[in-house]
Amino acid sequence: QGYLQESGIGLVQAGGSLTLSCTAFGETAKSFCLGWFRQAPGKPREGVAAIDTDYHYATYGDSVKGRFTISQNSSTNMVYLQMDNLEPEDTAMYYCAANPPTCSATRLPSAVTVGSVGQGIQVTVSS
Repeated sequence: QGYLQESGIGLVQAGGSLTLSCTAFGETAKSFCLGWFRQAPGKPREGVAAIDTDYHYATYGDSVKGRFTISQNSSTNMVYLQMDNLEPEDTAMYYCAANPPTCSATRLPSAVTVGSVGQGIQVTVSS
């Protein structure tokens, strides 16, 4: 089956930067699409960024465009989320996800039911 494992340091002040990493193990290393979604307490899941692993085409959620960058390293089966100019509103649990119905940031939360999702990593942005 395979699984996804997130890593990174998740505490920063507003205006700062963080990088999250995700490693795909087993079958998930063959995913056509990898990315990140997030969920804050009391709010619905929100797609953050997705990347097509064959064509390297990336899409982003509207709230993070221009601030976050997704990238991948195919040789190590890793995907990264570089987050710059962080805001307190970015505080949430961030999940690495694979193979949503279509490869777009907005569809990534659907990976919960049809794809693969990691355990999640907490990101806290203090004001």
